Amino acid sequence: MRWSLPLLSLGLFLTGCSAHSSSPTADAAKTKPKLGIRPHGDETIQPDLSKTPDDLKKVYAYIDEHIDEHVENLQAWIKQPSISNSGEGIPESAEMVKGFFDKLGCQESRVYDVGVTEYGLPGNPVVYAKCNEGAPRTLLIYWMYDTMPLTQPDVWKNPAFEGQLVEQPPYKKVLIGRGAVNSKGPEMSQLNALLSMKAVMGKLPVNLIFVAEGDEERMSIGLRKFVKDHPDLVQADAMYTFIGWQSPGGGASMIGGSEGCVNFELITTGKAWGRGPTTSDIHGVYKRAADSPAWRHIAMLASLVAPDGNTAKVEGFYDNIVPPTAAEMARLKMAAAHVDLKAVAENVGVARFISDDPLTMLRMLEFGTSFNLDGIFGGNMYAGGAGAILPNKITSKHNLRYVPNMNGLDLIKKILAQLDRNGYKDVELKLIGDVPWSKMSYDSDIGRSITQMFDQFNIPHAPSYADPSIVSGGYWPAYLFSNGEVGEKVAPVMMPIAGGSAGLGGMAHAANEYYVIEGAGKVYGMAGAEKSVATVIYNYAHRTGSPSTVASSRQ
Repeated sequence: MRWSLPLLSLGLFLTGCSAHSSSPTADAAKTKPKLGIRPHGDETIQPDLSKTPDDLKKVYAYIDEHIDEHVENLQAWIKQPSISNSGEGIPESAEMVKGFFDKLGCQESRVYDVGVTEYGLPGNPVVYAKCNEGAPRTLLIYWMYDTMPLTQPDVWKNPAFEGQLVEQPPYKKVLIGRGAVNSKGPEMSQLNALLSMKAVMGKLPVNLIFVAEGDEERMSIGLRKFVKDHPDLVQADAMYTFIGWQSPGGGASMIGGSEGCVNFELITTGKAWGRGPTTSDIHGVYKRAADSPAWRHIAMLASLVAPDGNTAKVEGFYDNIVPPTAAEMARLKMAAAHVDLKAVAENVGVARFISDDPLTMLRMLEFGTSFNLDGIFGGNMYAGGAGAILPNKITSKHNLRYVPNMNGLDLIKKILAQLDRNGYKDVELKLIGDVPWSKMSYDSDIGRSITQMFDQFNIPHAPSYADPSIVSGGYWPAYLFSNGEVGEKVAPVMMPIAGGSAGLGGMAHAANEYYVIEGAGKVYGMAGAEKSVATVIYNYAHRTGSPSTVASSRQ
């Protein structure tokens, strides 16, 4: 079958450990050197304490006093690999995350085995927790605990799983590690903030539900099944997500909606083609007299994308796109006026963007589409040296980013039809997963709680807006929970969603991924990020009026 769903087996295992006391260990803990983290770093920005209640000021002081411990919490998490594509460390990581929620005092916590998903792959465990604080409002907090694999370990300045602190101008201390910004750093800042609030206040001002998935980098296939199977477990008044932090220039925006993304593989084989090697790679000398599936695969890819590498040549690919509204363009123009393209490019690790115009770049990032080549493999994959191989099989991995009102599975069908028209009926397409787009209105209590925090922390931000929009620089499974317009409705779980905080990180999915520990200039460090989270939670809990109408949103 050309459009196939892979079925793989996943062996899950848990490791047990026993705790015992010993004098040397206790002595070592007492004498362990302090990290010496400066909670305010070299920041020229600070919260407006005249707008801060006294009990929240005490939380801020607690965070400052315990910032070394909080950074150590993040280092410990970074040291635990959690790579969803390979499964490395996933069972251990799920148990570790459950331990975080237990430490917070959640009365209920559990690691759910979701089983085999509709895409044929076993889903990684979902960690669920519920903290009942007797409060009138309940927030659902979304996490992901999985990370991307290391594709170029030799390019890292520091080992990816040690969580070392290094100087990276203008910051005196950043933490380097896989998952530092995507997404363990922001999530640990959330957890540290909640632990600090509970330590100071005795209990949290809101009830919490945590959903932590281990498949975000695999299109959230396990979380999709979990929400479909257990919609009753994820009902809340609103969702607060870790997604959203400051830009290199110090500004920030709110996140809640999501673009769409469909992930698939294209596979060319000599067996399906009926030419070239059929059962295995063969000696390269025979290329003199035999056809090459590898060169056929390259020609096939070239028939789908224009020479610029940016324009899809698939019939109907750009159909159904809804252009930005006037309000969305006005917001983009306002944001573009404060964008330093050079700084943004450096932060994500590119030489420059396709366009040198900030407005065009922002529009492409938020409302554009793409046909990406994530990787290609087959034949001789050994670096250096020689090796005469004529491959019998070549596989390329792809993701398509799409926007309203496009449909991921419709795009897959259009690609298959284009392959047929181009003479590549033998090429197999293997669907990995699909995350539909989701729009969100930020005219909600959780949205207003975040913009209120931005004002309290003197963080420049676009004015609040009510028109539903995507507002996302990447996909995440917002469609599973959104009460706005979505590309596909999966389960009756609907609520306002928003994310935003202080702090900064960069190089997500790349080598030398980092999270800022000591801030500088207009960018807050980890202590500031934690304080911003505590402020959002506090703002939401103390907003006047009744909670969001959960009953109506669940219909």
